[in-house]
Amino acid sequence: MADLHAEKLLILDFGSQYTQLIARRIRELHVYCEIHPCTWSYEQIRAFGARGIVLSGSPSSVEAPGAPLLDPRVFELGVPVLGICYGLQLMAKLLGGAIDRSAHREYGLARIEVLEPVGLFRGLQKGEHLDVWMSHGDKVSAAPKGFRVIGKTANSPFCAVADPARKLYAIQFHPEVVHTPRGSELYRSFLEECGVSFSFKMGTYAEQAAALVQKQVGSERVICALSGGVDSAVVAVLLHKAIGEKLQCIFVDNGLLREGEAAQVQQTFAGSFHVPLRTVDARERFLGKLAGITDPEKKRKIIGNEFIAVFEEEVDKDRQEHGDARFLAQGTLYPDVIESVSFKGPSAVIKSHHNVGGLPERMRMKLVEPLRELFKDEVRALGRELGLPEAIVGRQPFPGPGLAIRVLGEVTEERLALVRKADRIVQEEVANESPELRARLWQMFAVLLPVRSVGVMGDERTYESACVLRAVESLDGMTADWARLPYELIGRISSRITNEVRGINRVVLDVSSKPPATIEWE
Repeated sequence: MADLHAEKLLILDFGSQYTQLIARRIRELHVYCEIHPCTWSYEQIRAFGARGIVLSGSPSSVEAPGAPLLDPRVFELGVPVLGICYGLQLMAKLLGGAIDRSAHREYGLARIEVLEPVGLFRGLQKGEHLDVWMSHGDKVSAAPKGFRVIGKTANSPFCAVADPARKLYAIQFHPEVVHTPRGSELYRSFLEECGVSFSFKMGTYAEQAAALVQKQVGSERVICALSGGVDSAVVAVLLHKAIGEKLQCIFVDNGLLREGEAAQVQQTFAGSFHVPLRTVDARERFLGKLAGITDPEKKRKIIGNEFIAVFEEEVDKDRQEHGDARFLAQGTLYPDVIESVSFKGPSAVIKSHHNVGGLPERMRMKLVEPLRELFKDEVRALGRELGLPEAIVGRQPFPGPGLAIRVLGEVTEERLALVRKADRIVQEEVANESPELRARLWQMFAVLLPVRSVGVMGDERTYESACVLRAVESLDGMTADWARLPYELIGRISSRITNEVRGINRVVLDVSSKPPATIEWE
């Protein structure tokens, strides 16, 4: 089996907001790459053995005191290097060029003229123009010795430079953003310079990941916390493919799931895939802990702590029946890994997240994280390769605390029933509208408000709850815009909820983007 990591690229992160996008664009072209901080030493970079190196942008000025730098020996490794924005300025500074501290930042669309079709511009025509996205303050005013200008804009005469003999390329614009329409084409040209085979595919990845899991765990047993979400579902099926009956999945039904979700998990994993699965009915236990609680942060912490307690108890039961399980499987994804090594450091915490992060240390178990090199869209592709149904692979993100944070105010079985019924109607109507709309939406759901209003049904006055329809579009969940749903669709959803869900007499539409709002209400 081919080693998919033998043709890897290295992305050195200088703190750009677009660094993850660079990795995504390269991965989409079926080339494996990793992001590491620009503070890596020359020895670390050389030992990584990349086929090519990308230098990201940065919010810093290359001429400012304390600006992040790079060992110039990196440019002598003999592999192609691409500098983007700050990477261009850094390359110019280190190799003898000149930098102009611009009086005004250049931000937004620009039009570049191709002067020479080499490097990123191979395959293009001399004199051809491309729309590109700029975001910079400094700019290069003189290219280093050996470099020649291969592209210019009205404001940046050294917008793209190259030293083909040393395989060094640098550009002022950002090909990774959607505002550079032919950005993927430019990255492909650079990757061709790197001599890769574009063979990073999920089918082969599944085989390699299974082999690595087998090597890691040997004959030991593995415990997997199965939520029914995309990440844990893919982990469970991949591990079962790798180690079979040595896997034990534990599914905790906390009573905060969507309609039919617990039954779907049981049927899919125990029924269709024959994954060893233990289902724990903890509904009364969780609802009892949440009684009288209205503060959203308290809800999250209660649910997180209770999940850990239930999971520990089940692992103890498993230990009594089968002996120690030394490994815990976890659905860590590559964005989580990147955040831990990002040059610019972690972001401010907006709200706590429900996960099992505290489990390994407390339970003295080693982690198995077969998805830690993948982005979310790659996890979905891997799930399809493994045969998971689209109902699970295509699932929208669902919060760890479940419907507890979509029921604003106190969480009771009666109020959960209302939001479940309303949410089912939302899902059905959007799915019936068109597959294209369903695929375009990042999330869509109903939120039950702790508000009642007067209504009229027939000749009777009602005083019932109000619910919110929330639908957003997003690429990664970090930012989101409210979705412009067809009015007819909104009307059908509202009509069905008020007619079919006894206890709700008013539906309102959330038209807030993130930021300033968050996607979830709590």
